[in-house]
Amino acid sequence: MTEDKKELVSDSKKASFIPPVRIFKASNFRMLGGPLIGLVVLLIVFSLMSPYFLTAQNLSNLLQQVAILGIMAAGATLVILIAGIDLSVAAVMALTLMFSAWLYESLQLPFILALAAGLALGAAIGAINGMLTAYAKIQPFVATLATMSICLGLSLLITNGNTINGFPTWFSEAASADIWLIPLQAILMFAIFGFLSLWLKFRPTGRALYAIGGNEEVARLSGLNVRLIKTLVYAIAGGLAGVAGWLNMATLDSAQPTAAGSYLLNVIAVVVIGGASLSGGAGTMGSTLLGLFVVGVINNGMSFSGISPNAKPVVIGVIIILAVLADRKTAAAN
Repeated sequence: MTEDKKELVSDSKKASFIPPVRIFKASNFRMLGGPLIGLVVLLIVFSLMSPYFLTAQNLSNLLQQVAILGIMAAGATLVILIAGIDLSVAAVMALTLMFSAWLYESLQLPFILALAAGLALGAAIGAINGMLTAYAKIQPFVATLATMSICLGLSLLITNGNTINGFPTWFSEAASADIWLIPLQAILMFAIFGFLSLWLKFRPTGRALYAIGGNEEVARLSGLNVRLIKTLVYAIAGGLAGVAGWLNMATLDSAQPTAAGSYLLNVIAVVVIGGASLSGGAGTMGSTLLGLFVVGVINNGMSFSGISPNAKPVVIGVIIILAVLADRKTAAAN
C-alpha cells in the first residue's frame, strides 16, 4: 500500500466518527458573526429611515414574507453542505404547486391527496437530481440547471400557462392565520429549521453531510454510502420545495406557473449570505436563518424607505460578493 493510500485510509478512520463538538468550532461562530452584524446594522438603518419598519405588524409581515424562501433555503443548505448546488429548487416549487392544482381541478382528486402528490413529485425530482450527480457523475450545476429548465417548462405546459384558482377556503385562511402575530407559515419554517439543525448536530446521518462535504473520498472509505446520502439530500431539498409550493398556493390563493420568479437566485443567495461554504463541509441552519433575515429585511426595508425595487437585486448581489470574499478569507485562515 502506498504512503498516500495509507494516509487516506488513516484519515477515513478519523472521519468515521464525527463528534458534535466539531460543529461548534470557532470558525462556525465567526461565520455567524458577519451575517448577524449585517442584520443588526440593517435593522438600525431601516428603523431610522421609517418609523413603521419596527412595528409589530410589519415584523409579522416580514416573517410571512420570508417563510417560503426560508423553507427552500433550508433544503439548499443541506445540498451545499455536501458540496453540491441545486439551481432547480424554485422551479421544482412551481411545478409541484401546478401539478397539485391540476390534479385537484382537472382530475377532481381530493385536495389533500393532490397536495401530497405535489410533495411526492418534488421529492422525486430531487432524487433524480441526486442520482444524476451521485451515480451519473454529472456536475451538480449542469444537472440541476437542466432540471430547472425542464420543471419551468412543465409548469407552463400543464395548464398552457394559465393560473388555477378555486381552492378550499380553509387553505387560504391558514396562510393568513397567526399565533400572537407570528404567522403559521413562519412557525412551520422555524419548525423545519429546528428539526434540521438538531439532525445535523446530533445525529450520525446528519453529521455525515459535513464529512461528505469536507472530503467525499475519505467519507466513502470510512464506510459512508456517499451516493445514497447525496441522493437523499437532494430528495429532501425537492420535498421542501414541495412544502414551499403549498405555502405559495395558500398565500396567493391560486397556482401560478410563474411562481418561481425571484426565488430562482434568492435561495442560493440566502445560503451564501448566511456563510455556508460553496466548497462544502461548512454551514449551519442558524447561519442560513440569519442570511434569510438579511435578505428579507433588505426587501422589506427598502420598500418602506421609498427606494426603487429595481435596486434590490443590486444590493443583494453586492452582499453576495462580500459574503463569498468573507468565505475565502475564513477558509484561508483555517
